[in-house]
Amino acid sequence: MGFEARIAQGPRVEVVRCANAGDAGARLEAAIARGARGIVSFGIAGGLDPALRPGDILVASAVHHNTGQWRADAAWSSTLLRMLPDAKPGKMLGADAPVTTAQDKQALHRTHGFAAVDTESHIAAAAAARHGLPFVALRVVADDAASTLPEAALAGFGAGGRVNVIAVLAKLARSPQELAPLIRLARHTSLARRSLARARRHLGPHFGLLDLD
Repeated sequence: MGFEARIAQGPRVEVVRCANAGDAGARLEAAIARGARGIVSFGIAGGLDPALRPGDILVASAVHHNTGQWRADAAWSSTLLRMLPDAKPGKMLGADAPVTTAQDKQALHRTHGFAAVDTESHIAAAAAARHGLPFVALRVVADDAASTLPEAALAGFGAGGRVNVIAVLAKLARSPQELAPLIRLARHTSLARRSLARARRHLGPHFGLLDLD
């Protein structure tokens, strides 16, 4: 989402904002070539653990995808958890598409113990591993495990994290019953955005990476 990029930016932080997975990989490689010292997957996520609520902060212990799994840098992750006492550690699932139903979310947690899911962390983790760079993932829950994403919200996912308002309105015109869950999702996303911004302020200009030096 666009707001994730705006919150993340800061001195000596290069924000990689992408339209798709292929674009993400290419932009990460370019950023690494320019001298990146570490990679942070930063933004919102879908909750899979029923104990997590919108606005809760997760620091990933590892990221899993069907192509592999990657452990987060232990020292850097510990620094994040120390700087954010309310954050929780947990396993992240990297998915190629959003996990949309409450049933699927809860099954992933029950079967594999995943705490949350997003569609970017596995790309960042793989890039960091290829180049021997430290990697962490800090994600804030927007839609929790009990929430099924309305189709109107999925229709609104535009390129580069932009919201396609026309597509959302068109879907709502065909399915007006989705208005209430869409409003609920917007409220939860707003909570996540505020939590993400607070976390960013606490982490300082370099996401705690230079504190390890």
